[in-house]
Amino acid sequence: MINNMNGTVLFCNYYKQWVDVYKKGAIREATMSKYMMTLKWVERLVPELKLAELTRTAYQQLLNDYAKEHERQTTLDFHHQLKGAILDAVDEGLIERDPTRKAIIKGRTPKSKKIKYLNQFELHTLIADLELKETPSWDWFILLVAKTGMRFSEALAITPADFDFARQTLSISKTWDYKGDGGFLPTKNKSSVRKIQIDWQIVVKFSELVKGMPEDQPIFIGENKIYNSTVNDVLTRHCKECGISTISIHGLRHTHASLLLFAGVSIASVARRLGHASMTTTQKTYLHIIQELENKDVDLVMRTLSGL
Repeated sequence: MINNMNGTVLFCNYYKQWVDVYKKGAIREATMSKYMMTLKWVERLVPELKLAELTRTAYQQLLNDYAKEHERQTTLDFHHQLKGAILDAVDEGLIERDPTRKAIIKGRTPKSKKIKYLNQFELHTLIADLELKETPSWDWFILLVAKTGMRFSEALAITPADFDFARQTLSISKTWDYKGDGGFLPTKNKSSVRKIQIDWQIVVKFSELVKGMPEDQPIFIGENKIYNSTVNDVLTRHCKECGISTISIHGLRHTHASLLLFAGVSIASVARRLGHASMTTTQKTYLHIIQELENKDVDLVMRTLSGL
């Protein structure tokens, strides 16, 4: 156990033990995989570094070496995952001083990422091309994501009981563990638990679709394992058939948000509908769209003032 270790133990071994003791079973599998990836990088970059030798200089060098192949934000995440273990080592007397103090975070300049989304005409064309038969299919799934902006895992977890057709609302309170062994999982964050309005077309179509289905069972989960790529392949086929831009399922979420923003819906309302932890996330993700809207606002302001 960690308490029986001393400063001569290898840092990578200490970190591995720390993750196993403090993180295993306490965090989501997706987060756990990030800690394990951090461990692999520690083993790769400083395989012989002893815990007692982890000085500020040695730690800074580790961060610098990691930053050579990663963007600054990724390096910052790497630093935060290591820092928890290192501070515990300081508390236990295995390291004399905190080597993470005043650490400098470097990293590659992030590539400009322009999100892919469909315009209103393209989305209308896509929806018209969907084959909505009497039983659930990936075409039904595509329609639901396009109309709600849900995350892939959230949409997979939707059950008939989540719909309130009388009030035209849909409750989003869980996700589906499609990367693991299946089953319900908590949402990404507290803000992701939300109730959103759905339009009358969704009400009419889905009230018929889910009639007679078990209330607490996911609508789109069958016996076979679900892969993100399977649904993306179906969506890609539809996009090509329609002659529109090819996007992913996550691109449909961006499409949903973009259309709302262009329609004049406030950033606060879009953030709540998407389940973002804060409006800052929405602003960062859709910055270029917001800038386009601001340019339109400037034109509107000038026309208004000119008419005075």
